[in-house]
Amino acid sequence: MPQTVPWWKRAVIYQVYPRSFLDSNGDGVGDLQGVISKLDYLKSLGVDALWLSPVYLSPNKDFGYDVADYQAINPEFGTLDDMKQLINEAKIRGIRLIIDLVVNHTSDQHEWFQKARDPTSPYRDYYIWRKGKVSLTGREKPPNNWTSFFTGPAWEKDAASDEYYLHLFTKHQPDLNYDNPAVFEEVKKIINFWLDLGVSGFRCDVINIIHKDSLEDGLKRPAAGGQEYYTSTPATHAILKRLHDEIFAPRNAFTVGEAAFVTLDQAIDFTEGDELDTVFSFDHVEHDLTPRLRVNHLLQELVRWQRKLPWNTIFLENHDQPRSVSTYGDENKHPTESAKALAMLLLTLRGTPFIYQGQEIGMVNTPLDDISQAKDPVTHTTYRRARRALFPKRKALKIAMAVGRDAARTPVQWSSAIHAGFSSGTPWMPVHPNYAHTNVELQERDPGSVLSFYKALIALRKKHPVLTNGNISFSSVHKHLIVYTRTLGIETATVIVSLSIRRRPVPKNMTPDDKLLLATHHEELRSDTILQPYEARVYLTKGQ
Repeated sequence: MPQTVPWWKRAVIYQVYPRSFLDSNGDGVGDLQGVISKLDYLKSLGVDALWLSPVYLSPNKDFGYDVADYQAINPEFGTLDDMKQLINEAKIRGIRLIIDLVVNHTSDQHEWFQKARDPTSPYRDYYIWRKGKVSLTGREKPPNNWTSFFTGPAWEKDAASDEYYLHLFTKHQPDLNYDNPAVFEEVKKIINFWLDLGVSGFRCDVINIIHKDSLEDGLKRPAAGGQEYYTSTPATHAILKRLHDEIFAPRNAFTVGEAAFVTLDQAIDFTEGDELDTVFSFDHVEHDLTPRLRVNHLLQELVRWQRKLPWNTIFLENHDQPRSVSTYGDENKHPTESAKALAMLLLTLRGTPFIYQGQEIGMVNTPLDDISQAKDPVTHTTYRRARRALFPKRKALKIAMAVGRDAARTPVQWSSAIHAGFSSGTPWMPVHPNYAHTNVELQERDPGSVLSFYKALIALRKKHPVLTNGNISFSSVHKHLIVYTRTLGIETATVIVSLSIRRRPVPKNMTPDDKLLLATHHEELRSDTILQPYEARVYLTKGQ
């Protein structure tokens, strides 16, 4: 492959949610030394980069996405020296490090905000403040009717200054004010600090909502809690363009944007307009559908984005999304087969694939027995609302778990030892009960395991550039079956993925010249005419 192709277009990226990755000191919380100890494992998997979720100093009201100091490490994860060691040890193994850039908001414990509570402070305009409104009954109410992503008003009254501050997430996460040039300069300092330490780029958290337009216009009833006033605004594009031109491009820093409510056309604007390298699209994973319809929605949306966006990010799960086998596969009857079929889809579409920790062994959603085991503020808020609506505790927990983000944040299952080998102490969240038979240690010894299949697929991508840089064309997208080809030069790779619990006919466009490169099912189970449940194959054809 030509060297002009950016590294991230050839890479497989692995997300580490450090709190649940591996605990090295027995306190029940994963840490940086735990990540360092598994770098050889990640190297053997074949990944090229790690995306490390936040390890900044934080009071953990939103588990690291409320930053109290952008240049300090939360002691529960280790020290800045541990972070430097991780960067260096990963580099030795040819693995790059990408970190979260969380600059839509800070923690309310950040020094900037604490000082900003004084109306005379130079930090006052680092945040967005407004006086309350007086209702017809004489009661004070928030400045406008914008709502938080985590439910409830997006404004919180600050007793110290008698004004409201904007928070699009929890009240502990006040939004920064990008109309203040000083904020932009502070963000540049943060980015340069981490690039100087050796990180290769950033996953930019909720980056398309960093600028808020027309706060006063929000007094009119908005269609979606105010989102039309701050989602992908022209000013946000201008800010990202400046960051790209002044820092990201000159320093060769990779950027992937988490963009809330991003449309396909907006994604093209962000990536083709020299603002971000890539964006995470969520159309394929955000839905409220029955299990029967989820797979069709997944495939249709993936194809829609693949056809129009020149370069995609490919992901099926992460720290905010449920486990893909639980959502699109069959964790009861066909857990291994469906995990492999989803892996085939993830690693053969056009774009940069992201694997979430534990996905490579087919981890599934972890059930909780009681709301006290939940950690996510979204889960707790949803549970309280369900209980107020008079739902029984068990039903309320089920509703909350479907909305919240706890199910995929439980510890990685390393072995059959106590607590799945994650910690010698009590884990911060429960380990899935299936850890005794679903874990890394067992799967490393099994050539037919999900882990072995991931390794084979990643190796196949590296061996055949057609699977990374080839053009893509879809010949069939029908309910639970998808067929597509990747073409580069004289090579054509044909991929067939069935995400059906039923047997399906093999598409008739196969030819005798097609060489089977990899399949989910063993040879004795394969047929020239019938696909087994959750069967996937990739073929290679070389032209003249």
